[in-house]
Amino acid sequence: MDPLAGSQWSAPATVAGFARSAPNAVLLSFAEQELKRSTGAHALDIGCGAGRNALPLARLGWNVLGTDLSWPMLSAAANRACEEHLEDRFRGVLAPMECLPARDRSVDLVIAHGIWNLARSAAQFRQALAEAARVARPGAGLFLFTFSRHTFPAETKPVAGETFVFTEFSGEPQCFLTEGQLDAELARAGFVRDSAVPFHEYNLPKPGLLSTGKAPVIYEASFRRQAHYVGT
Repeated sequence: MDPLAGSQWSAPATVAGFARSAPNAVLLSFAEQELKRSTGAHALDIGCGAGRNALPLARLGWNVLGTDLSWPMLSAAANRACEEHLEDRFRGVLAPMECLPARDRSVDLVIAHGIWNLARSAAQFRQALAEAARVARPGAGLFLFTFSRHTFPAETKPVAGETFVFTEFSGEPQCFLTEGQLDAELARAGFVRDSAVPFHEYNLPKPGLLSTGKAPVIYEASFRRQAHYVGT
């Protein structure tokens, strides 16, 4: 069964669009450097979709585990892997972000590209981060691409009872954190900011202009799993 049947994420046009999308060049550059320091070349692409980033990572030499909740997306990724003769380096699994099918401390590189912002509550967001921390080896890299609080004007209020969950963008609850909130949440899970990927915000309104909320402002950054972190 497809948990996302009937949603935009499993619609044929959406799947085809993601299959055609170019990979994130910053991610690939980061991953190429991380490969040199990895012990097993195991990468986890959370919310891999149709393999936009997962398959180029496999071509670099990573053994990629891709998770998603859309069967059509995973099927498209698997078909592409076969076409590109990468089936020995890519495995797609139907799994949610907060329950990852990987052993403790088994992953050298975690990719959270446009997935954690889809958490519907702070509790789900934190559970997803905790799962990523569980499977990441000490010193593992984390590439993050997620929504910024700057997407909305300062006066926009979060969902009642939440601190960084808003419905104004899509009509559904999604996470939009400030930079400080993002660092604090990741630090709580055991990830610290890493300088390999300069912290950047895409679509940030120009000085003096207010955000319209029509296009998300997006953080891009890298973090690293602390070697001696003991979670709370």
